[in-house]
Amino acid sequence: MRIIKFTHACIRIEHGGAVLVIDPGTWSEPRALAGADAVLVTHEHTDHIDVLRLAGLGVPVFAPERAVLPDLAPLPVTRVRAGQRFTAAGLTVTAYGGRHAAIHDGQPDCANLGYLVEESVYHPGDSLHCPEQPVPTLLVPAQASWLKLTEAIDFARAVGAERVFPIHDAQLNERGLASVNGWFGETVPGYRYLAPGDAA
Repeated sequence: MRIIKFTHACIRIEHGGAVLVIDPGTWSEPRALAGADAVLVTHEHTDHIDVLRLAGLGVPVFAPERAVLPDLAPLPVTRVRAGQRFTAAGLTVTAYGGRHAAIHDGQPDCANLGYLVEESVYHPGDSLHCPEQPVPTLLVPAQASWLKLTEAIDFARAVGAERVFPIHDAQLNERGLASVNGWFGETVPGYRYLAPGDAA
């Protein structure tokens, strides 16, 4: 399985000739979707979904059943719920979680699902929900308005994956990224930074 990191939270998974893209938002590169067979969307925030781009793509899109997507263009959306196991781009996916992490002082959150692909790669979206099974590769949120670094480190350690790659990092400048990578590298076994365009 090949994982390619794109800007922010977008990940492209290539496996057995299939291409599955997770969270291609307005901040990620359009080339992440080249040849995509299906798309998983963790939640409705625009840094994780670009509705117009996906409408033009014309491939199956899977999103949380309670996600509120803008009515800008028709999308071939299949709604999924926590605990559901389904197939996307020929790959087995299990959905976990249910809600976006709390942002601040009771502000409304939204539906959010983490996706475990082929029981190998886990993308939690904007949450720190631990799946109920072992995870070989974890994509850990590195920075967000809803996140403290210590929470992200604790989450990564609790999941205990062999390989850990950061996502949700587009708002970090070089100095901030160096600090975050330093902390993760010192405290989380198997951690490695992937720059946009890097593959693992």
